[in-house]
Amino acid sequence: MATSLSLTLSAIPLSSSSYLKASGSSNSAFFNSPKHLRFTPLGFSHISKKLYKVQATVLQEEEEKVVVEESFQPKSFPDGEEKGNQGEPPDGAPSNAIEGLAIKIEQSINVFLTDSVIKILDTLYHDRDYARFFVLETIARVPYFAFMSVLHMYESFGWWRRADYLKVHFAESWNEMHHLLIMEELGGNAWWFDRFLAQHIAIFYYFMTAFMYALSPRMAYHFSECVESHAFETYDKFIKAQGEKLKKMPPSKVAVKYYTAGDMYLFDEFQTARVPNTRRPKIENLYDVFLNIRDDEAEHCKTMKACQTPGNLRSPHSDEVAVEDDSGCILPDAGCEGIVDCLKKSVTSPPADEKSGGENMGK
Repeated sequence: MATSLSLTLSAIPLSSSSYLKASGSSNSAFFNSPKHLRFTPLGFSHISKKLYKVQATVLQEEEEKVVVEESFQPKSFPDGEEKGNQGEPPDGAPSNAIEGLAIKIEQSINVFLTDSVIKILDTLYHDRDYARFFVLETIARVPYFAFMSVLHMYESFGWWRRADYLKVHFAESWNEMHHLLIMEELGGNAWWFDRFLAQHIAIFYYFMTAFMYALSPRMAYHFSECVESHAFETYDKFIKAQGEKLKKMPPSKVAVKYYTAGDMYLFDEFQTARVPNTRRPKIENLYDVFLNIRDDEAEHCKTMKACQTPGNLRSPHSDEVAVEDDSGCILPDAGCEGIVDCLKKSVTSPPADEKSGGENMGK
């Protein structure tokens, strides 16, 4: 009896300590430690089970907030309002006043163009959601075609190769293509006018983006970020307004096949901000379909924002594949972004032969 009382008294402060530590920390590993659960009697094991439930609920709520917390700002801030940690400037900050002015001009043009297109779409499709989504998805995949075309041109000229960029942009176009197929399945392309408008805007958008990307990839990526940001906001508003109705409707067959079946390599490839195999959607109704399309647009926006910093894009599968060192197949990296940047650096930077010659003479 004395032994039992001693064990009970010694367990009381231990359980209280466990509760305090669990309250002040989100680390659930504390509950898995046998050291803190060794002398817990039956009465306090019931409290521990409650703590398990509370901790699981908190973790589940935090997991549901990931999309919001990892999301992007709908509009970029050309004035440099976004700052890094501890007052540091964000990645890709302008190195001089001229470059900063160029970024402001580029982003101002992009915002103006995006807002103009949005006003047209709002006028034509204020009460026709699926048709609007069809037009958006027809337009949204075009920039990735343009990016790959210019990158292939650079490679054909023997300037440089960027395999990661080609892989990611193709995966992005593959994702947007399935969004388009979903909207066609839902009847978004039923009207001839909608098909005519979307296709002709896409043609103009392709040549404009290819020209913009050849001149300044940073500007082209920011413009695509603006488009993806609008797509995210459009789907988000639609889900909030029609959520209950969508939950009662069956899912798209294309969406079920794309999100839940087959090889998921390309699905992971375009999500450069995530580790592969960490996002596997569940499609049970039409609400889940649009929820995942919205989340896809958020991932596109993150990737486009990362691309605005030269050399910042990396395939999520780059670390998983061992690349053989074949120097005969590697083209030298030009170290510049776009034709304008290459011309500028070719004039202002000394040739590599002169640099190496000067270094050898110094030795």
